Amino acid sequence: MIENSNYRILLVDDEPDILEFISYNLKKENYQVFTSNNGRDALDKAREINPHLIVLDVMMPQMDGIETCRELKKIPSLADTIILFLTARSEDYSQLAGFEAGADDYVSKPIKPSLLISRVKALLRRYSGSPIIESDDLIIAGNITIDKERYMVIMGSQEIILPRKEFELLSLLVKKPNKVFSREEIFSKVWGNDVVVGDRTIDVHVRKLREKLGSDCIKTVKGVGYKFEEL
Repeated sequence: MIENSNYRILLVDDEPDILEFISYNLKKENYQVFTSNNGRDALDKAREINPHLIVLDVMMPQMDGIETCRELKKIPSLADTIILFLTARSEDYSQLAGFEAGADDYVSKPIKPSLLISRVKALLRRYSGSPIIESDDLIIAGNITIDKERYMVIMGSQEIILPRKEFELLSLLVKKPNKVFSREEIFSKVWGNDVVVGDRTIDVHVRKLREKLGSDCIKTVKGVGYKFEEL
């Protein structure tokens, strides 16, 4: 397991008080913390330090968080960097815009330190937890093995056969534990943009997966979508 002191976290916010507050609480957990007060500087700093996680404010002058996120995603060396949006907005469209730009999760201001630390730790499990192993035939994540040829999921000694769309939905979520997938992204990647399905289609498939796999592995992010959490 990676020690907290080996994780590099970049905080990006134009409010000095917010930077100081979040920086203080993350440093208490022994994370390496770097700060930036605007999007353009954040791009340069991210290239320099190659952070594991970026906490990115949405509302900033000159280059907002959405645009900054899109530019960060274009940098090859940051392909594995996790992006956590920090926003004072509670509107669904702001959250959806963030996920469409490539964010992994979001938290809303004001935020309790304990909640922020908990969210950061959950996201960083992508590095410290069991690695995702993928081949032409299998996806292995923790205690779950996904057999692509047989549309089968193996949890421990239990074998579960899944219909195609349930299988594809689970595979999408499992490949990136703790990443929140928006409903639009799920529709696009599992059903395709040219396929018309009902609004409740994803919910029904998630409910069926929970019945078969257990209710704890797929979490609902209200107003946005779903994520997979390793058991």
